[in-house]
Amino acid sequence: MRLLIVEDERRLALSLAKGLTAEGFAVDVVHDGAEGLHQATENDYDLIVLDIMLPGMNGYRVCAALRAAGDETPVLMLTAKDGEYDEAEGLDTGADDYLTKPFSYVVLLARIRALLRRRTRGAQPVLRVGALTVEPAVRRVTVGEDAADEVELTAKEFAVLEYLAGRAGEVVSKSEILAHVWDFAYEGDANIVEVYISALRRKLGAGWIVTVRGAGYRLTDAGRGRA
Repeated sequence: MRLLIVEDERRLALSLAKGLTAEGFAVDVVHDGAEGLHQATENDYDLIVLDIMLPGMNGYRVCAALRAAGDETPVLMLTAKDGEYDEAEGLDTGADDYLTKPFSYVVLLARIRALLRRRTRGAQPVLRVGALTVEPAVRRVTVGEDAADEVELTAKEFAVLEYLAGRAGEVVSKSEILAHVWDFAYEGDANIVEVYISALRRKLGAGWIVTVRGAGYRLTDAGRGRA
């Protein structure tokens, strides 16, 4: 899943990004409201962590602009203020939750996960491709008709597999995987995707992920696929 953090306190923003990346999220960070609105408009995010007191355009205006444009991405607002009026104003602009600084990282993570669960409520939270089952809510992967064999994956391996499973049967390019699993500031070797695909093949079995030469990868039923 991909998150956007809009926070002008750079040390806090980078600390949050580091922690959330370790949890398996792809995290983009910007430090002013106008750039935050631009990124949220140009990219597809699962959730936005949005500070209220921002240079250029405050969080209220950013959130209101997104909602006016029909963007329903969950927004968790952050602020150093603690008045009831501020919370009400934030929620009135369309924010989904509100957290006052200083806050515990554990609480922030719990709020993020709760908002993501709420977003998928009513949809099918479990992804199945043949005998492969991916459960995003509990970060669990099993293989087998009775789901008896659990596969241990790292946070980033799980993120790659979850993205492929969400588009099972489709050809997904390397650049699409990079965009949704790594952040926009990633400047490393794009072949990192191949490294994780190879790791997934070792753990799942080679037949699950098919390479479509010159185009990308496709997650398919291992009984019908070939590496």
